[in-house]
Amino acid sequence: MGSKEREIKSSEVQLGGNSTPKRGSKKLGIYFLESDDRRTAFGRGYSGGVGGATPVNIHGKPILDINKTGGWIAALFIFGNEMAERMAYFGLSVNMVAFMFYVMHRPFSSSANAVNNFLGISQASSVLGGFVADAYLGRYWTIAIFTTIYLAGLTGITLLATIKVFVPNQDQCDQIALLLGNCEPAKSWQMMYLYTVLYVTGFGAAGIRPCVSSFGADQFDERSRNYRSHLDRFFNFFYLSVTVGAIVAFTAVVYIQMKHGWGAAFGSLAIAMGLSNMLFFAGTPMYRHRLPGGSPLTRVAQVLVAAFRKRNVSFQSSELVGLYELPGKRSAIKGSNKIPHTDDFRCLDKAALQLKDDDGANPWRLCTVTQVEEVKILLKLLPIPACTIMLSVVLTEYLTLSVQQAYTLNTHMGHLKLPVTCMPVFPGLSIFVLLSLYYSVFVPISRRITGNPHGASQLQRVGIGLAVSILSVAWAGVFERYRRTYAIQHGYEASFLTQMPDLSAYWLLIQYCLIGIAEVFSIVGLLEFLYEEAPDAMRSIGSAYAAVAGGLGCFAATILNSIVKSVTRGKGETRESWLSQNINTGRFDYFYWLLTVMSLINFAAFLYAAHCYQYRSKDGTDRQSEKGPGSDHTSTNAPDPIRTPQLSVFGQE
Repeated sequence: MGSKEREIKSSEVQLGGNSTPKRGSKKLGIYFLESDDRRTAFGRGYSGGVGGATPVNIHGKPILDINKTGGWIAALFIFGNEMAERMAYFGLSVNMVAFMFYVMHRPFSSSANAVNNFLGISQASSVLGGFVADAYLGRYWTIAIFTTIYLAGLTGITLLATIKVFVPNQDQCDQIALLLGNCEPAKSWQMMYLYTVLYVTGFGAAGIRPCVSSFGADQFDERSRNYRSHLDRFFNFFYLSVTVGAIVAFTAVVYIQMKHGWGAAFGSLAIAMGLSNMLFFAGTPMYRHRLPGGSPLTRVAQVLVAAFRKRNVSFQSSELVGLYELPGKRSAIKGSNKIPHTDDFRCLDKAALQLKDDDGANPWRLCTVTQVEEVKILLKLLPIPACTIMLSVVLTEYLTLSVQQAYTLNTHMGHLKLPVTCMPVFPGLSIFVLLSLYYSVFVPISRRITGNPHGASQLQRVGIGLAVSILSVAWAGVFERYRRTYAIQHGYEASFLTQMPDLSAYWLLIQYCLIGIAEVFSIVGLLEFLYEEAPDAMRSIGSAYAAVAGGLGCFAATILNSIVKSVTRGKGETRESWLSQNINTGRFDYFYWLLTVMSLINFAAFLYAAHCYQYRSKDGTDRQSEKGPGSDHTSTNAPDPIRTPQLSVFGQE
């Protein structure tokens, strides 16, 4: 090759500092090759003098005075957008089932399944928004476009609930007629319009959700000494804004619906979304941006194809020149820093093996080490969000099962009678209280136990949340057994919609508060974990992992319900299923205990995945040093391309 080339020897650092190689796990004792001839996935290099993950302005140019942009002021504009989006999301989730049942005259079970599918699709498709942001538009423009689509969907839903032609005739449709199914059903075109505007709203949410948290975190300078502290606080305050939106949805929106009707309720969501859009655009001059790095799917495909092409090439081949990488600090991927080489998934390293006949011009045959490491990171991240799917299943089940329990209980608080649909506000309140006390109570106590300056590592927080969710669902099973026995003994067995005046609904607060605590630790820890660990040019996709896990949880809950109903129902429907519409003859307690067993198995899987996970290093420096007192690993400033740190139960922090 005619260009300047450099070779850097791979270090031979072994696990725990032991110089003896692990049996069956030889290191790649080869050379890295760095060359100026490398072209990007699109056949072009950087332009404008911006390299790596340098923040830029909205025009893609370097920011002249970075101190005048970003920071907490810019983050506040983003918090407002997320608060309104979550308010709309939870407002639809808590009201749409009742709207489809009472107004569109759909059966309750099919209404619940339709809304669950909407919620699942809107979350699972978040990877689309992450892909568009990372590949082409950047996070700002992705949020700007999809938040406008979101507003259009909410406006369509408001028109549906306001204009009578979009809904079936409501005359002579009282509660008895609804229960007997004698009301006029919605016409096919009316349901088509409802599903269209509902899924337009879901499509808008799918584009926003993976970008907002990442775009907010982009506002903080990675080179700052307090970067980790700012990032930790940002994700806590970010989820606090999510919680405030949920609380407003479960209280104010429900109140508006009861006093002023469905049109006013859905209209309030559209107005809040419109105001948040104005707030988001008002902060445009303050924002820091990251350049999109080109199609991540293309880069992943290139690594897989290049590795497959060289599947038969030996690491000791005489034709081998070295592992391929650009010289200096510049990466071949726009918007990304270089990623040090690791020995995980060694079969993928073959994509970066340069042979004597490789000229480095074809990315489908030869990829850089950074590009290969991106794919490795995406694969290594998968088990952690996958273990949070079970938490999403529990949260989804609570939205319906706990409400059905509340219908049989006394919801009076003194002289105030709370609507049953307001009950889900209590997890939000517990989240609000916990986040308010997090830095003054939890962090100081846990810091003394773990020695971690942040109180607990990201994976430790996820683990704490999963453990608390087990306690929540186990308590739900215990209380449901007591509630069912009480109902049968006091003659309420057939009256499953009649409230029992001597049994308070506020016993449900225990499971609600526990699941709120679980959500804080798991989801906030997961969002921060995915942002920090994801490749620089794939952070929106990394954040989408959490939303996809949530969406899969919604689908898994629907599938689990169907399986349980099918298996536990007697032949010829002679025996009620566990999830009978009559909660007093069903066995919700058995179902809760089934969820408890599944959650325990899931927690064991998480412990194994967390034990095996190694936090990635940044700029050649391990994050192990942040663990503080008690750490038995000493970081080094040596520029080793390969670092293999020790493992703890929750990964290396």
